[in-house]
Amino acid sequence: MPSSQNTHSMNAGEALERLGRLSLRDLSMEELLQTVADLTKTVMSGHTEVSVSLLVKDSPSTVASTGQLATDLDEGQYDRDHGPCLHAARTGELTEIVDSRTDSRWPDYTPRAAEHGALSSLSVPLAIDQDEQLSGALNIYAREPHAFTEDSRSAATKFAPYAAVAAGNLHAYRSAREIADNLQIALETRGVIDQAKGILMERQKLTADQAFQALSRTSMKTNRKLHAVADDLVHTGELPLNGRHGKADPGGQPPGRSESGRPGD
Repeated sequence: MPSSQNTHSMNAGEALERLGRLSLRDLSMEELLQTVADLTKTVMSGHTEVSVSLLVKDSPSTVASTGQLATDLDEGQYDRDHGPCLHAARTGELTEIVDSRTDSRWPDYTPRAAEHGALSSLSVPLAIDQDEQLSGALNIYAREPHAFTEDSRSAATKFAPYAAVAAGNLHAYRSAREIADNLQIALETRGVIDQAKGILMERQKLTADQAFQALSRTSMKTNRKLHAVADDLVHTGELPLNGRHGKADPGGQPPGRSESGRPGD
């Protein structure tokens, strides 16, 4: 039979009301997800720990957790590429393990869950964005078997939409931040390459295309990225050639000589 509620528990209605009063202006998506996990834990019986799993193009991660037990069990499923939380996220099915000591669906996962003290679990799917291949699960790990009642299942499904919205927004924010960071890197990289080309064009009277080819050849010869070669030239005034520094090689001739073979400037 299910045990009494977790310490400092509240009923589902109170917890959902508290979620509804939260100001998204004052919370990051990480904080909102953590709040959803924390409040879910307070209304579940069976001495639970809660996590939120996010799958991005079938690559899973835990974006909120109330304790190490939930994190460890999530990661154990990620390592095996199966288990109740992944099943819920991938299929959209509410997935319950009534007793991990007797459940045979994931024979290399459930014994480990039982050893860690999670004798039952409930994973509620999160419908986030199928077009973007985003899904997830709200996972509740209980330390007692048969921990979930119809009421607790119903309560868990009411928390899931909050987790889904927060997880989707978190992914959107991270994606936008990554795009912005990559754009900034690209702009900085292009800037230093343009500076290096300008140095070569002025110093050796090269065209823009010849200067770029000189940088590219140096990049290949030294097995370094083009922007690193350009940055070296901008900061040292020289191009690294096979571990040494020398002048640009616009036509494939040895450093310091022009295409005619005469010493260069």
